[in-house]
Amino acid sequence: MNSAVEVVAFILGFIAWIMLGVCIPYGYWKVSTVDGSVITTSTIYENLWMTCASDSTGIHNCREFPSLLALSGYLQASRALMITALVAGTLGNVAAMVGLKCTKVGGDNYVFKGRVAGVGGVCYLLEGLCAMVAISWYAFNITREFFDPLYPGTKYEIGPALYIGWCAGTMALIGGSCLCCSCSQGTADKQPPYFRAPMSAAQASRTVKSTSEAGGTNYGRNAYVPLTSPAPPALRSVTELSSSSDRSPAGMAQPDPITP
Repeated sequence: MNSAVEVVAFILGFIAWIMLGVCIPYGYWKVSTVDGSVITTSTIYENLWMTCASDSTGIHNCREFPSLLALSGYLQASRALMITALVAGTLGNVAAMVGLKCTKVGGDNYVFKGRVAGVGGVCYLLEGLCAMVAISWYAFNITREFFDPLYPGTKYEIGPALYIGWCAGTMALIGGSCLCCSCSQGTADKQPPYFRAPMSAAQASRTVKSTSEAGGTNYGRNAYVPLTSPAPPALRSVTELSSSSDRSPAGMAQPDPITP
């Protein structure tokens, strides 16, 4: 995979993790509606941990939920899912940082780095899924109570924290999908070239012996060189003259030796 895509995926996952960290303690998960009210003297808003009220003078009074077991089931589940998303995002950041090919963390083993990046992508996907489920479930209960004409309590509207959470979940899902693709990416082109050690003399002799025993050869037909090469033309002429003189008839008169 292209290193730029991995970097973009890591940036998306890291920003999503920061946005979830802002979203969880943010107070405005739901805000009391002013629909049907002419005069509004106070505004009530809640999150996963407390409920607050502000009056027209700007004074805010907050109170934590007194009992965990007394809370609604969806509120307890939303707490657990958001904490799980934050932990998964933390693990995803560590794994993605190790798995990036543009970093030296983890060495130059690109197969290992690709697998670690895939693990980081799975963590980002888990983060996005947990955040989307928790926030969508919370928003569903808000809208159900708002449109229920028989609901006797205070009606609320969706607060800005839910929009932050939706954006964070979407970014985490996109970043996790990109990193998961690097897990199945072939890394043959990223590997260093294969080096073959030179063959020792003993190995070479064993190879030649096994080849000769098998009746094969390591050389082509045109690779053989004759052991004796033909004599040069000058030497060949002298040799021919001497051989012709030796083959002369016995009755032929020999020239007289030249005396000084």
